[in-house]
Amino acid sequence: MKSNVTGWRRPSWAALALALIPTGPALADGLPPVADFYAPAQVYRPKLSPDNKFVAASFATANGYKQLGVFELANLQASRTIAAIEGVDVDDYHWVNSERLVFSVGDSEQPGRFLLPGLWAVNRDGSDFRQLIYASYSAEAVNSRVIDRRLSAEWSLLDVVRDGSQDVVVVAPTWDAKGAFVDTKLSRLNTLNGLSTSISVGAPDHAYDWTLDRQGRPAAVTTLDKGRYASYLKTAKGWEQWQEADAYKGSYAEPYWIGPEGELLVTDRRGADTQALFSVDRQSFKPAEQAIVKLKGYDFNGAPIYDAQAGRLLGWRYENDAPGTHWVDADMKALQAEIDQRLPATVNLIDCESCTTAQTVIVTSFSDRQPFIYYLYDRKARSFKILGRARPAIKPEQMGLRDVYRFKARDGMEIPVLVTQPAGKADGPRPAVLLVHGGPWVRGTHWQWEQDAQFLASRGYVVIEPEFRGSTGYGADLHRAGWKQWGLAMQDDLADATRWAAKQGWVDPQRVCIAGASYGGYAALMGLIRDAELYKCGFEWAGVTDINLMYSIEWSDTSAESKRYGMPVLIGDPVADAAQLKATSPLEQAARLKRPLLMGHGGRDRRVPLKHGTAFRDAALQAGAKVEWVEYPEEGHGWSKLASNVDWWTRVEKFLDRNIGAGSR
Repeated sequence: MKSNVTGWRRPSWAALALALIPTGPALADGLPPVADFYAPAQVYRPKLSPDNKFVAASFATANGYKQLGVFELANLQASRTIAAIEGVDVDDYHWVNSERLVFSVGDSEQPGRFLLPGLWAVNRDGSDFRQLIYASYSAEAVNSRVIDRRLSAEWSLLDVVRDGSQDVVVVAPTWDAKGAFVDTKLSRLNTLNGLSTSISVGAPDHAYDWTLDRQGRPAAVTTLDKGRYASYLKTAKGWEQWQEADAYKGSYAEPYWIGPEGELLVTDRRGADTQALFSVDRQSFKPAEQAIVKLKGYDFNGAPIYDAQAGRLLGWRYENDAPGTHWVDADMKALQAEIDQRLPATVNLIDCESCTTAQTVIVTSFSDRQPFIYYLYDRKARSFKILGRARPAIKPEQMGLRDVYRFKARDGMEIPVLVTQPAGKADGPRPAVLLVHGGPWVRGTHWQWEQDAQFLASRGYVVIEPEFRGSTGYGADLHRAGWKQWGLAMQDDLADATRWAAKQGWVDPQRVCIAGASYGGYAALMGLIRDAELYKCGFEWAGVTDINLMYSIEWSDTSAESKRYGMPVLIGDPVADAAQLKATSPLEQAARLKRPLLMGHGGRDRRVPLKHGTAFRDAALQAGAKVEWVEYPEEGHGWSKLASNVDWWTRVEKFLDRNIGAGSR
């Protein structure tokens, strides 16, 4: 893997971003090409430097990989590419101070190796380029740690230290000889010379998750051991235990943020269904009665907006039905209102470092139909300049409308669902795809432009995305109702969502296909087996096909801790619940598959190894099922390469057309 630092790029940043990746020609029927949906974003997450004089951002090059660039706000015509790693994306990046940045690379499956994030540092002018953490275990044969100070590949960036130094904080897990989790360790790492110093000595055993104070010191830690959770706070007496509970079934507050004076904020339910943000008294360790931020029907899962120069908390980023910002600073609240008035059709997120003194801020604007547009907003001149468009080839008027609803499942439980309607007026009920999110213990949908749903909608399909029980982000009741319900009540929610959408008059119930990846792939297979009367076809990629294989397979990346303590609670015990797991395993039911199925799997998938796909494919074909199969040998858990995405979604488009689209008539 080569590290490459290049020189000045003379075109303006915006011109460079718009010119790098050619978009595909419009199809004969006027539809946007598949590549327009799946090409890398041409500009990604610009960030202002702490002194508000420079902006860093990653941008896509002609070969499809993202590089890191910097330009001066005072001279937008001059931009400099400062980092490019051959064959992978420059992904997560941060300003360490106004002169220096760190970045990692995106996970990548490559022949003979699996790349981890790694860590590199570089000055904003491209000088002093240094690798700090290896990105591959195969690259670590060195003779001297004095000469080569790079940390081994299990280390990763935790946070930057905004104290004017060159330092960041890095974290690494440790494992025992059997692959079971032991703990995580912390070090402070100098990005100029690569020297590291441990800062986790003396911490409680089995440390799992760390919370740092504003000086980059560990101030709170949670531990995980044999399915038990505990939290500790750093006090003048040392580490004091605060809480202990069952890690999966218990209810507890979680340390979230430490302020400049040691203020502690936590997320907690306090007897309610949804999680909110609370302050905690550092003397009594008791949370306040009144929440700082509480969202009706949604768990709080936001991020603090802190001005290090002013030493003040300015607000909180949050997400309920759509992302937003809760400002506590009056000036920032007024600025938000001003920008929202100027850009009324989009969600507008303001990003800045020293927000109270910055003349220029970055505004990220988007909607369900509009991919990210990045603006520079001059507060004094009250003027916008477009910094870049993530996907300039996408035309919002061709995109579908996405709306959030809630419906009652058969047992009365309220289920959130996001529905994408194709552009244009419908002549009647349309064909539909029930798209099941992966995880499954995640929030699967977000109100913004989303490539899979919008691609399907652009081809004329209503896309139904239920937040079935087991999903997170909507309260404890919905999440816990999904425990041990793979193939059962979780599956019922999907069927109920399909029938609900048909009752609204949006969907032709005779033309519905079920689809998904990972857990969503499992659910697509079970849907075709259990509810064949609802679904005319199905497609899945990287999907689980056998629950027991998740426990027994030794070369997946699922931890021993999860297999022993988490999965038995969330999915089922392989011994006590053996009959249920067998009855809800698609592989065991493969002979019942009667509908057309399209399957795609990656040869280097470590989350759901290829055996899941090939075993189900072979069993279904032997039973006479109609199965189309494609394997991408160099892909992992999902497709990272544009060529793979174009090939897969072109197959999907043809498959849907034959089974529920115009070609099925």
